[in-house]
Formats: sequence, structure tokens, C-alpha cells
Amino acid sequence: MKISRRTFLDHTAMGVVASATLSQLQAAPGQESGTASKKSPGKGEKPVIISTWPFGKASNEAALRILLAGGTILDAVEQGIWVTESDATNSSVGLGGTPNAAGVVQLDACIMYGPGHRAGSVAGLEGIRHPISAARRVMEQTKHVMLVGEGARMFALEQGLESIETDAANRYQAWQKTRKKPSTQQPNNHDTIALLILGSDGTLAGGCSTSGLGGKLPGRVGDSPILGSGLYVDNEVGAAGATGIGENVMRYCGSFLVVEYMRQGLHPQAACQETIRRIARQDPKGMDLSINFVAIDKKGRVGAAGTDKGFAYSVTSQKSSDVHPNPGLGKA
Repeated sequence: MKISRRTFLDHTAMGVVASATLSQLQAAPGQESGTASKKSPGKGEKPVIISTWPFGKASNEAALRILLAGGTILDAVEQGIWVTESDATNSSVGLGGTPNAAGVVQLDACIMYGPGHRAGSVAGLEGIRHPISAARRVMEQTKHVMLVGEGARMFALEQGLESIETDAANRYQAWQKTRKKPSTQQPNNHDTIALLILGSDGTLAGGCSTSGLGGKLPGRVGDSPILGSGLYVDNEVGAAGATGIGENVMRYCGSFLVVEYMRQGLHPQAACQETIRRIARQDPKGMDLSINFVAIDKKGRVGAAGTDKGFAYSVTSQKSSDVHPNPGLGKA
């Protein structure tokens, strides 16, 4: 199905309104969606959902509604991430993202299911509204794990996924003008939606989606669709996801390392923090890396840490849904 950019924006607006109307999870009195909170799920509470950034809160809540309505954990991951991918105002996820150096929006995504260690991934995907759905189709409908570029697009169209024409060229020209203004602070155009779920039955799953670094070279792929970098799920231990500068995550298999630290017994937050410390000890950039992680373990404990001061993450359960500030690295 191919629709225009204007139709896409109209549909997105209606979807946002509908989501707000149907939401059964309201912020606590006096607390807005982007407000930091210290609440965390109680011990043993399931399902639990954690994602990157304040915009992940809406995705978490959509995922929880799917679970409570009897949907599968993969449905929840996929449709939760749809919310962020459909947000035309998000400059780093979905077709509303900042174009690459050739003026084209290229999307990356992956999904991973704990049982059987199953996974699917797409990279350099153009014109498809929901790359997370393409990744899931790769996992469920092919014998492969990853498809890229035009091959990924052809596969997505064969699967009946929605194709959209965008005004990427106009947005690219506007972005270029912004870049040429030395006094203008550049926006952070490398955010990612990484969403992790621990289901009521103890099953783990996760997904990751991004439009990548604004102005990237055509064909550049970051950490988001790379298993073990942008996302990793081990059904015996836990799951982790990343956001930030992909090159600095993928060179160290960051999300895999977080899960391995949890396997050794570290709390998810401590695992995220130690992963960053370990990378910083080896990397010439030290802490100037722009890498951030979220994690959840088999017990339902959640954690996060990042080098970006503005990093925040969202946690949702049946009792609460909140945005939490970057806890920092704490003590070594």
C-alpha cells in the first residue's frame, strides 16, 4: 500500500488522538508524560516494559494494552514500537527521521524473541512505514536473520507492508541550512526506540527501531539492527537495548555485554553502568561516547545508564508508567 506524506501525517495525528483516548494508563496526579519519576515496578511484578527516552512511554503503554487484551509479547513489541515509528515529529525514528547525506531516510530495525533465540532484522530500508514489522516478517517468514537495502524493501512490499512517499528532500535542505548556522545548537539526531518486555509467563522479547544518524553516508548502518549491539535478548537471563552513537556501541557489542554482566549476577542498572565503564576504559574517547543502555532481567528488575546527561528512559507496569532520569554511572 502506497500513500502520500500528507495522508501519512493525517493518519498519524488521528492515531495519536485515538491512543490518548483509549489509554488506560494515565500519569500520576501532577505528573506529565516527560516528568522524571523514581517509581519502579514491585518485586516479581509482571509484565514489565522498559524503553529508551521519554517518547518510549507512549510505546510502553501501547504494548501493555496489547498484552492486557490477550496479544502476544511479539505483538506488544511490534505494535508498541509502531507508536514511535508513526510519530512524524520524531526526528530520529521512522519516516519522520532526518535524511541521510543524499536526502533519503533509511531505516533500521530488529526484533528478538527469547524462546529459541529467534530474531529478524532490516537495515537501509526506504519508504516503509514500520520497519519493525519488516524485521518481524524476516524472523517469522524467512530462514534468514537480516535483509538490507532494496532487498529488504522488496521483501516488505511482498509482505504487504505499507509504503509511503516522503518529503525527505525538502527536510534535508532545511536541515542543511540549520547545519550552516554556527550559533545554532544541533539537535540530537541519533535517538532510538529500544523496547524490552518481560511477559507474565517470564518470556522475554525486545525490539529496536531508528532512522539513524542525521546526515549519515548513504548505506551507513548503526547498532540498532545489529543483534548484540542495539538489542540482545537471552530468555535465561534478561534483555538489553541501546541508544546513542551506533558506532560506539557496535564496536563493543554493547547490549550483549550488558546481558552477560546480568548473567554474572549484576543488577540490570549495575550491568549497564559497568558496560559503559568497560567501554570507556578501552576507547580513546573515554566517557565522550554518547552511549546509553536500558535493561531488564528475568526477575523483572530494570535498570539503565548512559553517558548522555539528557538521557532518560521509560518504565511501565500495570501499576505505574513513568519516565526516569539518567541514573549516571554511580560508584565503580
